[in-house]
Amino acid sequence: MKYLIIGGVAGGATAAARIRRIDESAEIVMVEKGPYISYANCGLPYYIGGTIQERSRLFLQTPQSFSKRFKIDVRIREEAVRIDVERKCVQIKKTDQSVYEETFDKLLLSPGSSPVKPPLPGIDAPNIFTLRNVEDTDNIKKYITTHRVNKAVVVGAGFIGLEMAENLAQTGAQVNIIEMANQVMAPIDFSMASLVHQHLIEKGIGLYLEKAVSAFNHASDTTEVILSSGERMEADLVILSIGVRPETQLAKTADIKIGETGGIWVDEYLQTSIPDIYAVGDAIEYPHPLTGLPWLNYLANPANRQGRLVADNMVLGHQQAYEGAIGTSIAKVFDMTVASTGLAAKKLKSLHLPYLSSFTHGSSHAGYYPNALPISIKLIFAPETGKILGAQIVGYDGVDKRIDQIALLIKKGGTIEDLMHIEHAYAPPYSSAKDPIAIAGYVAHNVLTGVMPVVYWKDIANINTNEAVLLDVRTKEEYSMGHIPNSINIPVDSLREQLNTLPADKPIYVYCAVGLRGYLACQILKGNGYKHIYNLSGGYKTYSAATAPISTHITPMTTKGPDASSDDLNTKSHKTLRVDACGLQCPGPIMKMKSSIDMIEEGDRIEMKSTDAGFMRDIQAWCNITGHQLLQKDSDKGVYSVTIEKGGTKQCHVVSSCDSKGKTLIVFSDDLDKVLASFVLANGAAATGEKVTMFFTFWGLNAIKRIHKPKVQKDIFGRMFSMMLPANSYKLKLSKMNMGGVGTRMMRFIMKKKGIDSLEELRRQALENGVEFIACQMSMDVMGVNAEELLDGVTIGGVATYMERAEQANVNLFI
Repeated sequence: MKYLIIGGVAGGATAAARIRRIDESAEIVMVEKGPYISYANCGLPYYIGGTIQERSRLFLQTPQSFSKRFKIDVRIREEAVRIDVERKCVQIKKTDQSVYEETFDKLLLSPGSSPVKPPLPGIDAPNIFTLRNVEDTDNIKKYITTHRVNKAVVVGAGFIGLEMAENLAQTGAQVNIIEMANQVMAPIDFSMASLVHQHLIEKGIGLYLEKAVSAFNHASDTTEVILSSGERMEADLVILSIGVRPETQLAKTADIKIGETGGIWVDEYLQTSIPDIYAVGDAIEYPHPLTGLPWLNYLANPANRQGRLVADNMVLGHQQAYEGAIGTSIAKVFDMTVASTGLAAKKLKSLHLPYLSSFTHGSSHAGYYPNALPISIKLIFAPETGKILGAQIVGYDGVDKRIDQIALLIKKGGTIEDLMHIEHAYAPPYSSAKDPIAIAGYVAHNVLTGVMPVVYWKDIANINTNEAVLLDVRTKEEYSMGHIPNSINIPVDSLREQLNTLPADKPIYVYCAVGLRGYLACQILKGNGYKHIYNLSGGYKTYSAATAPISTHITPMTTKGPDASSDDLNTKSHKTLRVDACGLQCPGPIMKMKSSIDMIEEGDRIEMKSTDAGFMRDIQAWCNITGHQLLQKDSDKGVYSVTIEKGGTKQCHVVSSCDSKGKTLIVFSDDLDKVLASFVLANGAAATGEKVTMFFTFWGLNAIKRIHKPKVQKDIFGRMFSMMLPANSYKLKLSKMNMGGVGTRMMRFIMKKKGIDSLEELRRQALENGVEFIACQMSMDVMGVNAEELLDGVTIGGVATYMERAEQANVNLFI
């Protein structure tokens, strides 16, 4: 029996080796159009980034070693161009363009897929690459080693796109990701992807969501990436990771059936519409076990499974049917691990299939054992039967083992009940007595049975607080650091004593940090006669992540303070107070640092951990103001750490006429005349060579909005603010004599007639003159202003950042 295999990677190589193991006498020919077979496709980005240092480690077998071990005729750099079904032969083209025919008794197609490369202007520039095989990898690696790559752009935010973003960042490049969808990683839902968005931004990645590339403009070694929104960015290197499509041309020319989704149709034995011709891997479509609908699955594990199975069916006859793949995937995104299995809620919604979901947030192992890291789980399940339809997990440790357990249940048709019955291995370093997926099962069961009616984060914006109550049952301190607008705060431990403050005739929507206290509060309310009670699934953590603005303003993360040395950190005698401020939001960590540093003596130290990115922006400014020394700051797996040494009484500095004297302006107003005065004063001060800082807060933010703003996602309150506030500087009005806009137009007309620069020109001049524009982070959060809506050159800061500038200035104006 003669077996001809087209394609020598993943499924093809697996099938060839399996055929030999079960039939020593078979004649096996494997044709691969590339120069390599059986290589680690998924490891390619990590070789580019330097994590995998030896290129040879990417290859599981060479053509020579594979041929010798399995007695297979391996032919590389040869391409199958036509199948003659009647004569059972394939035309094969060699590198010298000559063509020969190879016969077969049974043929296996494993052609894989090819990257999508749309016909955009300038897309063939020499520094624009796709990544699909070893040759692509070698080209990218060579370019990086022979050219300076300071700025890189990755187009597409799927698995390969995010892996390339991480590995390019590890080479020292500043990386921007452009993605047409409103999220990264299409297999997961937006609510879970939002956790990944925050992590990417923390790692200094520019994230441009709901953006499309319209063209590339190449000059010298730099390419300008032009977006359809009109935005432009420079790149020394561009990676296209838009997606892939199945390689089906060979099958089409042979009249082999192509399925609904564009892949090669195969039956349950992986045979095509032509007898004795089979297909596996990226090129085939096959019904999804959960929906019965055909789909394309570009994952290595199913391809290898198919390769083994098809070999048995080709040699032994059609004895075993393929069960199909549910799409279990996992990816490393810097410190974070993201995994999914089964169907996402958005996919079920698009298919009009009913589902329920639950969110839980826990720790990778017992909380009292060191280094317990966050892990978030979303379960999707059928409302009638509890059958598990999908799961998504985002965390830093232990994600892989949990997603695999759930994936096995899904493939076996398991339910939420089955998930609750899983017996977990437990020891504090590895898990908790109640494992995170056990807790996820319990919560999902409460949702399924109606014990805990839930509301989801996206529904919160539609709640009318005149007709319902939004109840925050966290502590007052947690509430003060951030809460859902229009919610009232009654801590769960005080709820029984304050029941008389809650109406019994209105629905009550309860939330806490992650859902547990909310559930307890719901039980208290139900036990006291309240009827319409709902708990926010996933709590404030899910809500705040899903509604957080996406900022493209990059704040680099440093690891050591400007005055710190190894001796500072290791040789001084000192006492150290360790403080955990994780979970607190600005200004919570700064306030906790203040109260903690008051407890120690001069020369002693504070080591604080926080999960608030704003804390890292403000801590250096706070130290400069207070006279304490920032020795070190770092970020690891979403936790920010700082080491600060308490200084003595800060010495007063007398400013003489010879000293440089800074100027600061707090721009609070958005009245046109007042804003004009602000920029006139700022430009005048900058002209003297002094350092000038403008701090825009509340209404003043309207003065630094872009004229043409990108589309950004906002909650209902952000949208309301957008409708009520001026869209940009051209919409600002006079504080007096506005007269329905007539006065404003008159003012601009007279300024133009008399040759006086417009507000927009004064603003541009200020930036060019080095005036520092700082937008107040707290004001942006309150008023729903996203960083993408602000001018280029604007930085984001907090109170401590401004106060540092103010202390160094001899003029501070409030306008």
